[in-house]
Amino acid sequence: MADMIGKRAVVVGGGIAGLTAARALADRFEEVVVLDRDELPDEVEPRKGVPQGHHAHTLMAGGRRALEELFPGLDAELVEAGAVDLDHGLGISTARFGRVGSHWTAGVHMMSASRPLVETSIRRRVRAVESVRLRTGVAVSGLVGEDGRVTGVSLDDGEVIEADLVVDCTGRGTRSNHWLAALGLAVPESVEVKAGVGYASRLYRRTDLVEPKIAFAVPVAPAEFRAGLMLPIEGDRWLVSLSGWHDRFPHDDEEFESHAASLPHPAIREVVSTGEPLTGISVIRFPASRRRYFERLRRSPAGFLTLGDAVCSFNPIYGQGMSCAAMAAAELRRLLGVHGAVTPELSTEYYRRVAGILATPWRFATGGDYRYPQTEGRRPRGIRLTNAYTMLILLACSADEDLRRTYVSVQHLLLDSAVLRTPTMALRVLRRALQAARRSRRQAAAAKSSSS
Repeated sequence: MADMIGKRAVVVGGGIAGLTAARALADRFEEVVVLDRDELPDEVEPRKGVPQGHHAHTLMAGGRRALEELFPGLDAELVEAGAVDLDHGLGISTARFGRVGSHWTAGVHMMSASRPLVETSIRRRVRAVESVRLRTGVAVSGLVGEDGRVTGVSLDDGEVIEADLVVDCTGRGTRSNHWLAALGLAVPESVEVKAGVGYASRLYRRTDLVEPKIAFAVPVAPAEFRAGLMLPIEGDRWLVSLSGWHDRFPHDDEEFESHAASLPHPAIREVVSTGEPLTGISVIRFPASRRRYFERLRRSPAGFLTLGDAVCSFNPIYGQGMSCAAMAAAELRRLLGVHGAVTPELSTEYYRRVAGILATPWRFATGGDYRYPQTEGRRPRGIRLTNAYTMLILLACSADEDLRRTYVSVQHLLLDSAVLRTPTMALRVLRRALQAARRSRRQAAAAKSSSS
């Protein structure tokens, strides 16, 4: 049995971030209490407190690996329940730059499933952990503490739950800045990137007419705003999520159909125009990505951590949230095994590690959002150069399969994006991009000649 470092840990929020955090804590605390406003269902269904549950989610390879570390055997359970295992190369058909398709083996596997299936499967595992207790239908009103240390939480009804460690997993709507300030504790600086993203999603019956792989229509910024993603999920269903930047997303049935018809991916157009819808459309707005920089605090609040969207809330189009939360929870579990007590040093090291996890996906997400001049926020220095280099990488990948595998591994949070920025790699990218550009010009010239 692992050495205990505390009597009780409290996790605020019972979503995927909170559940993975609870599992990370369970081996080191005598009791872990998870608090959530919702009544958490036993069945696979969206819930009120997670409106994004109706929309497209994928588990990246890094996230799958972290979840399997926390819950051995979960990956196989999800596949048995109908989640679809997909190679990033063979299993994704992307429409971009006027081309559709992908016929190569990446060796990097992602998982396509509904958010409710993933969350419910994790919750069943957590409920089976003897030291974890889920309390539902309760609302946290604030933190309690003294001498610069958080010592518990207070509920709306006045109850106080004492804890050696409190972990905020309440998502992008977190109130922990207010809670920390009320105790006189330091509040981290934060950054918002306002890209005006919205989603409309609907389920369709899946038939053999369209190959069961992910279909992705990617806009070429800044001229194009509309995107579409179609996922094969459990229950022989398609989950179609149509999205866009700066309010270019469907708001009703008519706009849903016209949006799909405007996309360059034939599979999405086919399913929406001829498929059997199983639900109405669900619409959600995501006005801004938000990052809170706890790692920049001179002294992290003792007895308090944040995890998941409460630290960093990404534009959901990039599909990074669940994976980053799982990876942070796995990192927390490792750190708890190293530190023998809940100290400020534990918090400082945790946030440093989490910053490393978030750096690459945050760079990808905000870089994509900043391709649009309408996006509001403090633009990082060199963002135009970074985006230009990313476009060169995408072009180079069409001429270099090994480079493409490296890029995909970065996307899936298996490698740090720094591997793409070494001098040797930059030279390779430039050389391959030039080769791809010359090939494209030759193909265009040949096509023009044959048509004349």
